[in-house]
Amino acid sequence: MKYVVVGGAGAMGSITIKDLVNTVNKKDEIVIADYDLEKAEKLAKSFERKVSCVKVDVNNHEETVISLQGTDILINSVQYQMNLQLMEIALSLKCHYVDLGGLFHYTKKQLELDPRFKEIAKTAIIGMGAAPGITNLLAKHCADEMDTVSEIHIRLGSKDKTNYVPKPALAVSYSLKTILEEFSYPPAVFTNGKMKFVKPMSGAVSHKFPLPVGTQKPMFTIHSEVATLPITYKDKGIKEVSFKIAFDSDFTEKVKFLRDLGLASHDVVKIGNIEVAPVDLVNKVAMSQPTPKIVGGINQYEIVRAIVKGTKHNKKVTFIADCHCSGKKDWDLGTDINTGCPPSIVAQLIAHGKITETGVLAPESCIDTKVFFKKLEERELFLKVAKKDGWSFLI
Repeated sequence: MKYVVVGGAGAMGSITIKDLVNTVNKKDEIVIADYDLEKAEKLAKSFERKVSCVKVDVNNHEETVISLQGTDILINSVQYQMNLQLMEIALSLKCHYVDLGGLFHYTKKQLELDPRFKEIAKTAIIGMGAAPGITNLLAKHCADEMDTVSEIHIRLGSKDKTNYVPKPALAVSYSLKTILEEFSYPPAVFTNGKMKFVKPMSGAVSHKFPLPVGTQKPMFTIHSEVATLPITYKDKGIKEVSFKIAFDSDFTEKVKFLRDLGLASHDVVKIGNIEVAPVDLVNKVAMSQPTPKIVGGINQYEIVRAIVKGTKHNKKVTFIADCHCSGKKDWDLGTDINTGCPPSIVAQLIAHGKITETGVLAPESCIDTKVFFKKLEERELFLKVAKKDGWSFLI
């Protein structure tokens, strides 16, 4: 098989590459496709096995298709605004496709390509990181045990006690541009069987996660889970779907300041003879911060949670499914592994014939959760599920 990771030299793409290097067959080909060829080559040289590199500009469809000929599975790890372009590239290559998600509105547009992927008998799984991705499969894992499903609520909480030297002015593990958009765009909430949009960063109430994460205040942000879960579980009676995430309080205040200052704007401003969108400028600066040195090892913990309410045998029941992640020390990875490794796992499931459905699919509609969570466990991410009578669990 030929696995190609577009954006493979980036923060998440490099984790996907590392996962592929450590888990795929030695005969399989791994390709880092990135606009920054120098960075891609440096990453490739860090591995003992052969990893190929190719420079691609996703905005140039024809050249990218020529450069990626022979691709069996294309994994998209670039900014989500390029998802549709990369799906078009996958269609031209007649290959399978996996990405990390599209912040609700792009997810809706991506689903419209379903007939075209079915026409070429290929699989396109959209939103396959931690959130969306693991979140969807936590929900499915619970929903599969239930006769009806009335509510699905996704909650994320984390702790990072790692000692960084020097301490970053703004610690970002994935695109600040995406984070600013999550802080700025009205979040979708499916309630009373209808979709509505609420105020960005609203709904921040205390939620108790297991230790060491503990009590945090997740807030509404726009996310893909709310786009697909109501569709997937319509026949089971779904009426409520929500997504909330808790960020570190200092980080939250800093990003909110940048947003309120206008640096989340996509409207181009002119500085001398240069035209630039403020969000692109601040993202470039933030993502160009020097990589800090970790002193004393990685000390992170993240819990990705799905709370699913419904009925089983005519009785009200609530399932709480948590995916615990503290990183994988022998790969020198922290909790970002829960975003970077799922695309690799799912690409390999497609390659090995474990996923056979074609078309554009949300994770919960085509992936066997028992197989998936076993693969996560091999990477030191652990599933814990609790069942409670009634619908009393606080969200």
